[in-house]
Amino acid sequence: MEKQHLRKKYKALRALLSEEQREEKSLAIANQTLQLPIWENSYFHLFLSMPNNKEVNTEYLLHILQGKDKSVVLSKSDFSTFEMDHFLLQEHTKIKISPYGIPEPQDGITIAPTMLDVVFVPLLAFDTSGHRVGYGKGFYDRFLAQCRPDCINIGLSFFEAEARILHENMDFPLHYCVTPEKIYRF
Repeated sequence: MEKQHLRKKYKALRALLSEEQREEKSLAIANQTLQLPIWENSYFHLFLSMPNNKEVNTEYLLHILQGKDKSVVLSKSDFSTFEMDHFLLQEHTKIKISPYGIPEPQDGITIAPTMLDVVFVPLLAFDTSGHRVGYGKGFYDRFLAQCRPDCINIGLSFFEAEARILHENMDFPLHYCVTPEKIYRF
């Protein structure tokens, strides 16, 4: 299925979920991640949810990461280069909503993508082979290309997998995708 069609479809499906349903599903996704073989790692990259886009609420996952004393890394997007800078989340980190609606750290200790062990990836849809559909700007594909080959990429989705997504060679596949009901391994 084509990415443009999937973007439209999954934005509409997200919009149909009530706030209560999104929160329940987000908590279920966070709890599912506890079954993943990732917890011996140290550096975890996490996206902060954009409430206007009705994304998976990653606050539950953030609490799990902090409870396990993991180093959490957040990104700040540069829309002039379509690149991201990465900062270690600390007690005093100031988070501000960007003009694009993205909660982002304002500054802090810079972390190189090569230091990351696990990256939680935002998405709109994914398929049974681990290909995903994001918002179409390529931020995460550029970012994942900078990570180590052994870095684990994990998608988070309210919905189950599509059979097949048409993808390009520059698209980085996922290793896992977590839904409220299931963990997909690719």
